[in-house]
Amino acid sequence: MRETALPLLFGSRHSNKGEICDVHAPAVADWRMKRSSSVEPSLLLSAQMREVAKRSGGEHLAREAVLLSFCNPLPHHCSRLQNLSRGEWRRLLHWLDISGLALYFLDRMTELQWSDRLPAFVLARLQENLTDNTERTRGMIAESVAIQREFQEARVSYANLKGLSLWPSSVPKPELRSQFDLDFLVAKRSAPEARRILERRGYRLYLVSGRSWEFKLNERPGVSLKDLYKALPSHAVELHIEPDSLGRPSLLERIEIREMYGCSMPVLSPVDLFLGQGLHAYKHVCGEFSRAAHLLEFRRHVRARHDDHAFWRELLATAAGNPRVSLGLGVVTLLIAHVMGDFAPEALTDWTVRQLSRRAHLWVLMYGRRTAFGGFPGSKLYLLLQRELEAAGIPAKRSLRQTLLPSRLPPPIIRVFPNEALSVRLGRYRMQLHFVFHRLRFHLVEGIRFIWESHRWQKLIDRDAR
Repeated sequence: MRETALPLLFGSRHSNKGEICDVHAPAVADWRMKRSSSVEPSLLLSAQMREVAKRSGGEHLAREAVLLSFCNPLPHHCSRLQNLSRGEWRRLLHWLDISGLALYFLDRMTELQWSDRLPAFVLARLQENLTDNTERTRGMIAESVAIQREFQEARVSYANLKGLSLWPSSVPKPELRSQFDLDFLVAKRSAPEARRILERRGYRLYLVSGRSWEFKLNERPGVSLKDLYKALPSHAVELHIEPDSLGRPSLLERIEIREMYGCSMPVLSPVDLFLGQGLHAYKHVCGEFSRAAHLLEFRRHVRARHDDHAFWRELLATAAGNPRVSLGLGVVTLLIAHVMGDFAPEALTDWTVRQLSRRAHLWVLMYGRRTAFGGFPGSKLYLLLQRELEAAGIPAKRSLRQTLLPSRLPPPIIRVFPNEALSVRLGRYRMQLHFVFHRLRFHLVEGIRFIWESHRWQKLIDRDAR
């Protein structure tokens, strides 16, 4: 990737705003027919449709093998990794980086005692990434602790989101996760004070999007994908403002306190944490680019709670009457099962996956592999799913036309610095121009592809209806 790749991938999200694994990737029909299945046998697709879905995923076999390596017992698909050429490994390493799976994959190979089977240059690169990311994670934790101590001294009402709160249910070790910012849920009344604290620490407010405030510290142009795991002096913080809603339960009233790294950290309750993680994964599935790490982390969380019947009862009670929750979790759960095999208990699938329409099932079968194994910058195929879910009561944030043909330029990746040098200004301009042309090309190419797939999609629906 070029030097602007990292900001395009992760710095401009506002522009887009021990288990058993029964695996045979294309054979979703077999998975659906199990007694524990989430889908009725009447929803089985024709053999012709399944063959189309199989062909569409052929280019992702190496990526599939990586994801399936996290299953027990290991499916035979994982043996594909032993036959990759040097060039194929280089392309796979690139995808491992942008998907967030690189260090999880290294940890899994070490756990299986398979690391010596990796090519020497692959193992060396992953081990170097782990060393760098361990230092980077240590710096982010130190920054998080410092911010939280100031929040607590000022009596800010807040809770940690994502990040450390996902450990250990979803993330075995914090240093294995690719994390790019610190997220906090903050009560509306505390938001001004939280902002003052961040600005005193040198952060600049970059963007206010809905109820999210994005801050950056020591941002700089020219960051490349090679810096993905490096400990840099720059940080990003997002404050997610919880509104004062009368009659609506507050997440901040149900927080738990965890003692981590010498700090008492408030985190969401177990049910709220699970819901937040699942809906975050759903948001990315219904977006241009979805990182496979989100799917793996959510799967681990479900497996960790698999036999916790009290948890699933509480989750159902909390989510009752909210179609966005049931359908969103259903899409994510079905997608993971499609690419990795059945994994979720009926206590979850009964009111999530089973509530999905036949067309939502068809979308997962047809495009789920592209979503899970796709590369950056992604596609617009999620709009086909979005259109089907709208009919089920989940409104889209933007119309189809606005999504296909944006009417405004993307916001700046890096804003003007006070008294900035000419070289810095030119670096900003170069990065922004590259970003604008990158987005323009994406909209043109993926818009045309979406139109083609829309016709293909309609033909499949008509054929399935007969």
